[in-house]
Amino acid sequence: MSRTRILLSTTSYQDTPGEHHALLEAQGFDIHRERGPLPESRMLELAGDFDAFLCGDDEITKRVLDKALPRLRVISKYGIGLDKIDVTECTARKLPVLFTPGVNHTTVAEHTFCLLLALVRNLVDSANAVRNGQWKRVTGHEIWNKSMGIVGLGRIGQEVAKRALAFGMKVHALDPYWPEAFATENGVTRHEKIETMLPEIDVLSLHANLSDSTRHLVNAERIKLCRKDLLVINTSRAELVHMPDMIAALDAGTVGGYGTDVLDEEPPPADHPLLKHPKALITPHIGSRTYESVPRQAMRSTLNLVNWLKGEKDVIQANKW
Repeated sequence: MSRTRILLSTTSYQDTPGEHHALLEAQGFDIHRERGPLPESRMLELAGDFDAFLCGDDEITKRVLDKALPRLRVISKYGIGLDKIDVTECTARKLPVLFTPGVNHTTVAEHTFCLLLALVRNLVDSANAVRNGQWKRVTGHEIWNKSMGIVGLGRIGQEVAKRALAFGMKVHALDPYWPEAFATENGVTRHEKIETMLPEIDVLSLHANLSDSTRHLVNAERIKLCRKDLLVINTSRAELVHMPDMIAALDAGTVGGYGTDVLDEEPPPADHPLLKHPKALITPHIGSRTYESVPRQAMRSTLNLVNWLKGEKDVIQANKW
């Protein structure tokens, strides 16, 4: 009998030490390793030869599924964002999509504040200037007594809110699945629409899933409603922000800074207009990449995969039918 064949494409999983490696190797799978995230073109080259995908943000489209099935039995996502997977098509074909909620929220929340504090205190430019022999003392801002607006008050958004409150910030939030108990306990102001929240805040932090309703949530029309010098932090999905509108707002001074861990192209081309913008701070999608968080995500994604293939119940499945 041929061995179960696995496509392993998530680089964080492969690059970080942890017990997940031994668990996966112990199963006797035939493991093919790639360096993702893989575009649809590469997935089409690979699809059809695997029983399971253990993936990151690879493009698993309807075309990929057409070629991958019927051999493909399960998709185990390392992480929680499923917008690169055609989950609707998977559900229609009764293909389980497994994922790992609840393992990276503290790490992403910390990175959110890493970006925010670096922006308000001009940290990167100041540190680089000293390294280059300059002693440029640039004046920054406090975040104490400022107002933060959070889009998406799930696990990550709630951790961001806790940290904002600890810094003495006022917290506003928007989420269709409102966590009433958390919001009441922590004094979070609820908004039904982003249009009512934007005029009230100094910092906008994005933690929503990408969907048709959230794509380009931050655009030119809504930026007109913002306070001058609004700071936008994005540790969710690049497509939540309309990039040309953001660049125009940065150029005009309407938005004071954009700190992001995600881009519309990863890695970006050398001429990406945001890369050298003086008001932008970009990190290479490392918000959940810590030595503490990666093993948790990796172990959960491995357990999901192994347990599902063994017919055991300890799995976290995103789709139902």
